[in-house]
Amino acid sequence: MDLAGMIDHTLLRADATKAEITELTEKAKKYKFASVCVNPIWVAYSAEQLSGTGVKVCTVIGFPLGATTPAVKAFEAKDALANGATEVDMVINIGALKDGNNEFVEQDIQAVVDATKGKAIVKVIIETSLLTDEEKTRACELSVKAGADFVKTSTGFSTGGATPEDVALMRKTVGEHVGVKASGGVRSLEDMKKMIAAGANRIGASSGAKIMEGGQSETSY
Repeated sequence: MDLAGMIDHTLLRADATKAEITELTEKAKKYKFASVCVNPIWVAYSAEQLSGTGVKVCTVIGFPLGATTPAVKAFEAKDALANGATEVDMVINIGALKDGNNEFVEQDIQAVVDATKGKAIVKVIIETSLLTDEEKTRACELSVKAGADFVKTSTGFSTGGATPEDVALMRKTVGEHVGVKASGGVRSLEDMKKMIAAGANRIGASSGAKIMEGGQSETSY
């Protein structure tokens, strides 16, 4: 199993510097990670650094609260593609989900799917730590209905991260044809293997290099 090829090597801190992004891309090239996941401001630079390496550039949309409008999320997605991203991780409107406004949640996701027009993988962050199991299931169902490629557990900026139980529930809900990304608190190779066993086929981690080296990161997300 190509473990490195399942990792989105992530740096989403507000205070990330150019030197840190450069280090992120260098590690991604060294270990041949699936992607680097960076804030939108760093997409163009990361794409330049990773050109021709096979490592993709992923960015985040409506991050970390998901409380922007569908039109804004669509604009963010188009801008990300123009700058070189080929994967986007969008945060759903969590309040709308909790209100039972399924139509709006689906439209919110659909706006990003339509904006990418098949040119980028769309992952939907449902923020599992804020949801009941019923809400997690419904969020996954709406993501599939809207045409998303993946569902993702967490932003890493809320009250908790991925758990094997949530990953298993998400996998059961979306079936085998939609991806499941476990993100938030995956700090070691052991953590990663637990998520894969539960059904994840992509891992978001700031500690990708330490995972590949078999160590454990002190960083939470």
